[in-house]
Amino acid sequence: MTKVTKGGKRLKFRAVLVWGNQKGEGGFGVGKASEVPEAIRKAKEKAKRNKISISLNGSTIGGAVDAKYDASHVILKPAPKGHGLVAGKTMRAFLEVIGVRDAVCKVLGSTNAINVLNATYRALKFLELKEKKSVENT
Repeated sequence: MTKVTKGGKRLKFRAVLVWGNQKGEGGFGVGKASEVPEAIRKAKEKAKRNKISISLNGSTIGGAVDAKYDASHVILKPAPKGHGLVAGKTMRAFLEVIGVRDAVCKVLGSTNAINVLNATYRALKFLELKEKKSVENT
């Protein structure tokens, strides 16, 4: 990003980072700074702070879920083992680092990377809350 000031152009870098452990935990973060390493460091800190933990049914998600963030609407559905991950590049990156290998996903509306990540995060957060409620009820 560039901001034009009286003294000239001021450059800022934005880093979008997804983090995960391939065992159902992960998060994403966005960092902005005047230097690339600093932006990456900030994004990594935010990704670890926005941690989400879902239980995987083998290599897929626990159930069908959808969520909306701004103009992006995402739909995630479980798939049988060996089906593969059918998703757009932004959602695929996030789900792969969490450890989901079999799922069918669709983005409706805006495909802006940050909006899609936020919508996917919301969907997985909803799935996490649904799992916690079912555990508490039993």
